[in-house]
Amino acid sequence: MSLIRGQDTRPEIAARKIIDSLGYRFRTNVRSMPGTPDIVLPRPKVAIFVHGCFWHGHHGCAKGRTLPKTRRGFWKVKIEQNCKRDRSAARRLRHHGWSVLEVWECKLANRDALRSYLKRFIDKKGNK
Repeated sequence: MSLIRGQDTRPEIAARKIIDSLGYRFRTNVRSMPGTPDIVLPRPKVAIFVHGCFWHGHHGCAKGRTLPKTRRGFWKVKIEQNCKRDRSAARRLRHHGWSVLEVWECKLANRDALRSYLKRFIDKKGNK
């Protein structure tokens, strides 16, 4: 577990590259915001969390459903706590007027679809 990175993971970097290629300016891992969003676009007030399917319990994804064979109880509680913390952070950000988007690791497989989704989401929030 000590080798698991908290930031600058491959999925985060891939999402950042997509957002950068769209021409948006952003900040990364803003500690002063609830939940420390992975990517923050200050102008349209968009906070993006890039979640690993296993670590954040992605429903409907094979990686998110499979628990390790050992210490199942520990992992179940750990992932449930991660999900609870994610919901709390998103709720607090929305309360402060931010739009919150979760990008799942498995969605990075289709970069073109994710690129167009991100563009639509950010543009829609920027034109409020």
